[in-house]
Amino acid sequence: HGVLLALLTSRAASHSQSNTNRKSYIVYMGDRPSDGTSTSLLHSSMLQDVYGSNVIKKSVLYSYKRSFNGFVVELTEEEARKMAGMNGVVSVFPNEKKNLHTTRSWDFMGFSQQVERAALESDVIIGVLDTGIWPESESFNDQGLGPPPKKWKGSCQTAGGNFTCNNKIIGGQYYRSVGFFGPNDINSPRDSDGHGTHTASTAAGKLVDRASLFGFGSGTARGGVPSARIAAYKICWSDGCDYADILAAFDDAIADGVDIISLSVGGHSPEDYFRDPIAIGAFHAMKNGVLTVISAGNDGPERSTISNFSPWSLAVAASTIDRKFFTKVQLGNSKIYEGVSINTFDLQNKMYPMIYGGDAASPNATRSFARFCFQNSLDQNLVKGKIVLCDTLSRGRGPFSAGAVGTVMRDQLPNDNARSFPLPASYLDLVDGSKIFAYINSTSTPTATIFKSNEANDSLAPYVVSFSSRGPNPITPDILKPDLSAPGVHILAAWS
Repeated sequence: HGVLLALLTSRAASHSQSNTNRKSYIVYMGDRPSDGTSTSLLHSSMLQDVYGSNVIKKSVLYSYKRSFNGFVVELTEEEARKMAGMNGVVSVFPNEKKNLHTTRSWDFMGFSQQVERAALESDVIIGVLDTGIWPESESFNDQGLGPPPKKWKGSCQTAGGNFTCNNKIIGGQYYRSVGFFGPNDINSPRDSDGHGTHTASTAAGKLVDRASLFGFGSGTARGGVPSARIAAYKICWSDGCDYADILAAFDDAIADGVDIISLSVGGHSPEDYFRDPIAIGAFHAMKNGVLTVISAGNDGPERSTISNFSPWSLAVAASTIDRKFFTKVQLGNSKIYEGVSINTFDLQNKMYPMIYGGDAASPNATRSFARFCFQNSLDQNLVKGKIVLCDTLSRGRGPFSAGAVGTVMRDQLPNDNARSFPLPASYLDLVDGSKIFAYINSTSTPTATIFKSNEANDSLAPYVVSFSSRGPNPITPDILKPDLSAPGVHILAAWS
């Protein structure tokens, strides 16, 4: 009995360890079977060969069968290797994550609002694979649009009334292979991030008059093809964009009848074409006559940082338009320095005490760490109600959470694109930043104020912005990527 018990215990422990070592893999098998074979039966047979009689207990997260062939399942490394060697399997790779990467831009490119529009533009369906969409935005008003084109075969997941479609947003679906949702995630095609709404309205938003960001960028906001239809496929959540969900959305979008797929998502390291869900999805889209337009990435300016570079997709770099924003900082000695940001806050020219981040370290942070003003590095008692000088360009959350009234950031990073922050802020280069640092140390009562931003003309535009990922193509250097550039800086569009 003791020997039997030991064997059973050992087997149970081995089985438990095997389950623990399993993770989600994508099994890609190329085109759908041409001989009418059931993909479900084929996938089950393959799993039976790998798992044995235990296959019934195993969960297939997705089965791709509308536009191409494959499935997602939990495997150990050994099982994944066995699966990769099976007949008909193109590749097997882990289900990892990718990340998310106007009023003036179309005029700047020469696409005037007054251009004559063809009636057939309303038959164009753009599939947007992103964080979802905010249907109530004025950019997605369906006034003047007829029913969806007859070629449309998609659906709208209303999620119990949380989401609705119309004749502009004709489809909405969401994908979540892991099964759980974060506290800020919305369990529907509705966008809780803003990125998907922004990209969708940039591509096909209706005309919205008197649009602006608190007065900045005033004008008529519109998409490239205002009468085109939008199908939203929500693949990205608060923790990223799962490979399995990306492929599932491609599988549906192609079969649903979209004409163009738009995707502003990517990774940070190059992957072989048939281990990359975006390249695989775009390949089958191409085979079905659907163009996939993808962002090059936001990891520039170093070379070969482009994350989307498959030959059968259109990779777009981000370039500037003739609009820039600058924000002035005035010190107590009356000196004024000009930085870069989109500062919508108005301090009414009031002077506030100023402090260097390194001199305001919290009890749990060192001076060398606090000078960067990272989250929880600043002492609220020393920072509250003051303007903080920080030694790096950040999102401003550290000074904001510590109660600062504003922040001035100095760094050697490029200043060719202005960012917005949760408090009055301006980003300066190291030369002017050092002068402000010297001022703080020259008096016992340093003060400063940050003015509301000004909008100016950028006569050097267009040029590729520093953050835009560069080529050459890291897998096939002979194929030039990105394919082209388009405005991707200071674009005013819808948000959630």
